Amino acid sequence: MWQSDNVTAPSPAPGDAFCANRARLRWEITIVLAITLGQSALYSVLSLIRRVLSPTPLGQQQTQLNPSRDAAAAWDALYQLLDIVFDLALVALVVYLLWEPGVNALRRIGLDFTRFGRDVGLGVAVTAVIGIPGLALYAVGRMLGFSVAVVASPLDAAWWTVPILLFAAVRAALLEEVIMLGWLYDRLRRLGWGWWPIILSSAALRGAYHAYQGFGGMLGNFVMGIVFGWCYRRWGRVMPLVVAHTILDIVSFLGYPLAAALWPTVFAPVA
Repeated sequence: MWQSDNVTAPSPAPGDAFCANRARLRWEITIVLAITLGQSALYSVLSLIRRVLSPTPLGQQQTQLNPSRDAAAAWDALYQLLDIVFDLALVALVVYLLWEPGVNALRRIGLDFTRFGRDVGLGVAVTAVIGIPGLALYAVGRMLGFSVAVVASPLDAAWWTVPILLFAAVRAALLEEVIMLGWLYDRLRRLGWGWWPIILSSAALRGAYHAYQGFGGMLGNFVMGIVFGWCYRRWGRVMPLVVAHTILDIVSFLGYPLAAALWPTVFAPVA
């Protein structure tokens, strides 16, 4: 007797559904991190290992944050814009994964403009708390030789350099804070993690994908991850941290040529 039109599968037991949901969350975390910042962390740690094993001392090496993609200015600008667009597509992916029927994912993680004035004020405060000690840590790391020289922006700027750097700063802020705070915190909370294990794990991952900058960069970004995580736990909004991260990167990118001219032994590219 053919029964395909009449027989229905039994509903899963509540315990089975709970286990299936936890398994799905684990797979989602693994896949998303594998194509976003987890991938960056792996390559960054391997880069640090390779730098340490190099006969050139770590302090005499350098890395570039916004390297040129092509010798021709127009093609370089196009390629860099495409990089920004595709990174923002990853942000859109995790927002899509956070979306649930009847729930606005952007509002749930606090990535909206409902409290923009307050968010900007908080972001500026966080920038001051993170920025000055971070700059001091980088300078000390360069002088002691455990940080790589970070070339934050080209010294021979083209006509399109400033707008591209502004877009790059916003891209980095959204990519890191939406994924590392808004999405990852939500997923780990659903798996039953406590707040401090989440904050410390996320901060460790943040430090890992900055390992290409040397040990100073790892430590500084680990501390930044703890501060940002604590702020997100307290405020429940990603926007202030996106604002703070954007300001930090804009100052780093646009202020780099001046810093390299004023303090060449600390900020200038390695000769």
